[in-house]
Amino acid sequence: MGKYFGTDGIRGVANKELTPEKAYAAARALGYYLNIDFKEKKDKKIVIGKDTRKSADLLEGALISGFSSMGFDIIKLGVIPTPAIAYLTRHYKASGGVVISASHNPGKYNGIKFFDKCGYKFSDDYELKIEDLMDNLDSINEIRSIGEDVGISVDKSIEARKDYVEFLISTVSSLDLTGKIIAIDCGNGASETVVEEVFKRLGAKTIAVNNQGNGININDGCGSTNPSVISDITTKNNAFAGFSFDGDADRVIVSDEKGVIMDGDHIMAVCATFLKSKGILKGDFIVSTVMANIGLKKYLETIGVNVVMTKVGDRYVLEEMVKKGYVFGGEQSGHIIFSEFNTTGDGILTALKICEAANEMKKSVSKLNSLMKSYPQVLVNAKVKNENKKKYFENDEIKEAIKVLETKFKDDGRVLIRPSGTEPLVRVMIEGKDIEVIRKEAEKLAQLIERRLN
Repeated sequence: MGKYFGTDGIRGVANKELTPEKAYAAARALGYYLNIDFKEKKDKKIVIGKDTRKSADLLEGALISGFSSMGFDIIKLGVIPTPAIAYLTRHYKASGGVVISASHNPGKYNGIKFFDKCGYKFSDDYELKIEDLMDNLDSINEIRSIGEDVGISVDKSIEARKDYVEFLISTVSSLDLTGKIIAIDCGNGASETVVEEVFKRLGAKTIAVNNQGNGININDGCGSTNPSVISDITTKNNAFAGFSFDGDADRVIVSDEKGVIMDGDHIMAVCATFLKSKGILKGDFIVSTVMANIGLKKYLETIGVNVVMTKVGDRYVLEEMVKKGYVFGGEQSGHIIFSEFNTTGDGILTALKICEAANEMKKSVSKLNSLMKSYPQVLVNAKVKNENKKKYFENDEIKEAIKVLETKFKDDGRVLIRPSGTEPLVRVMIEGKDIEVIRKEAEKLAQLIERRLN
């Protein structure tokens, strides 16, 4: 992570940490580098989409100005999910794509995510190049398009939604949900523009809530970070399943028909089982992060599937998938990637695949949910000096305490220590069979870390 880019783009409180000036600088900087690869005017196109946040227009205008000044035409896609941008960047043969969204964060926040021409997020190194130029815009002040060479913007939001809906339906061509009730929590975010149409086109009756984003209520007591909402709606309406999306719909949390929540680990267990049964799980490998529950690994071992672990962030999951040619991966948070179809986590696509798995395997969603048993997991944050948060592995007492716990939970649990990427914290995560035991041990280790790193 750099000065501006975190694990998933640039984020901050809108018009305070993430200002139009910063958005303009980012667009100019990216436009400069894209001009190296796209020299012909006809090839200079940028697609821009956004979620429902009030500040989206503020940032969109700045981004349009920045890209236009570098000679790029802008295709405005309006309110639409992040994975739609990844797909439509490729579909419209654009030079790059931009999403204005802070994902699952509250409405006062906003963010900017960039995609390359193939719909992949840029590498860490490329983002650092953009950052460096953002801080040195004067160096390219004379490099700009003049007069008739400046870019223009066109609105294709209606067409874009239609194209994305058609794409989603094409991924489950034989899925028939006639007679089934699907519960949906849109989180007052971007999914509200397309998700109901997708399910209705497949024959389902939909019951949607939190589908009236007003600019400030995105993720407010709803969506994927508040799964009890979809659980209640699913059970009260005898739904086949319920799906809860975050603000930009790149992640989903599922409720089975009994109201039991399926997080990303359980979703991966189901989808890996389904893909393996169809013979399309390449190498019998999936990719997840170090935060995946040990129960996922233990279940997949029983069906002959291996898990490759990466650091936290769906971009790192995807990088490993691309490097090794794996077709499936995801995160506990509900970012799930089917690389056969898209280049980033896609909440609506994942929801469709859960329905497809249930139909083709002739099992209820609750039966699928029970395939994997999660181990109790405790996460305790140790508050430390920011400059010390990566030094826990240098302290002999801390190292010895971690070693003792790793030995203790070796066969029936695990210990994971990692510094926060954004806060002065060291995160202590322990999994095991006994919730009280692991909570006590996690708190004790966190206290030790605080004493030694402050």
